[in-house]
Amino acid sequence: MRVVLGVSGGIAAYKAVLLLRLFKEAGHHVRVMPTDAALKFVGAPTWEALSGEPVTTSVFQDVDSVAHVDLGKSAQLLVIAPATADIIARIAAGRADDLLTASILTATCPVVVAPAMHTEMWHNPAIQANIATLKSRGFIVIPPASGRLTGKDTGLGRLPEPEDIFAQAMAAASPVQDLAGKRVIISAGGTQEPLDPVRFLGNRSSGLQGVCLASEAKGRGAHVTLVAANITVPIPDGLDVVQAPSALEMQRAIEGLAGEADIIIMAAAVADFRPQAQVEGKIKKTANEDTMTLTLVKNPDILAGLVAARTNSSQVIVGFAAETGDQDGDVLFHGRAKAIRKAANLLVVNEVGPNIGFGQPTNSVTFVGKDGEVLGTAQGSKREIAREILSRALQLG
Repeated sequence: MRVVLGVSGGIAAYKAVLLLRLFKEAGHHVRVMPTDAALKFVGAPTWEALSGEPVTTSVFQDVDSVAHVDLGKSAQLLVIAPATADIIARIAAGRADDLLTASILTATCPVVVAPAMHTEMWHNPAIQANIATLKSRGFIVIPPASGRLTGKDTGLGRLPEPEDIFAQAMAAASPVQDLAGKRVIISAGGTQEPLDPVRFLGNRSSGLQGVCLASEAKGRGAHVTLVAANITVPIPDGLDVVQAPSALEMQRAIEGLAGEADIIIMAAAVADFRPQAQVEGKIKKTANEDTMTLTLVKNPDILAGLVAARTNSSQVIVGFAAETGDQDGDVLFHGRAKAIRKAANLLVVNEVGPNIGFGQPTNSVTFVGKDGEVLGTAQGSKREIAREILSRALQLG
């Protein structure tokens, strides 16, 4: 496949080197088109050495071959990563003042844009208007990730990992539609159980794994409903989203949708317990009390309830088990026991803890069947894990 990799002038340009290598290792012909600003971060010799192709930035180079027309027209996939605020604005305005922007105007292939910039820039109304313009014209925009930015700042605006950009770009170029016609329900994020008007019991789930599942399922042709608890990562366009912040709200939402679903994936981190009652006013700290006692009650087991209520034998139900080891056994021991209790078609077992699982871009999971048998493992980015989960769910249907 003929790929044009556009690189604009941001610090994340170094990640595009890794993205180039992924395309090359997959056997694709890649022409890198950096902007002049991008060459201040990564020089032309690097791009030429890794791509095996010349690097030019101006429409006045290779004039005899009319490169600014030919390269865009002949491309089968055009990826811009990183896409800075400047390049996004220039594309939205239809400008053609360098080889990259001119080639975009002549491209008839899928164009994938991966923005990367500071959080305040990403939220600026001008940027959001430009992003909306690109989407309206059929550009595929990969939402930025949240994490460490330039300097000491952390927030939304980080370029996604090269593996994720590569996976989404390849899906855009040659999408596998093996879920076409399927209705898929995916829950994501961590539930929050209200204690008083300002406090809640929650967990560290960002919702990234569930969002990756929803995005991947949509890309493979499914009609996707995302039942969202509390999610801290961007939600892709094109999904039906039902808000369900607490466990009881999630139970009502999932049970109301379950009857028409072909596949249900419970990726949300649902709290096991909730406060017995929500206090109407803010609980005050008093001078003569050093402790506070909370009475908690069990939340419903949504996964087990879905399995018990299932009337369509071909419906596939997938659950997640976020586990830690203890004196009774390791993560897999507890995961296998949970798989037997829940009786879902498939249980995805993963270890959680500080800097493990929740809030991380990668995951390592074990697949367990309803009888407790270990069916395999997977590790990698959460997008890669999502792809494997959906493939296994499809095989079980």
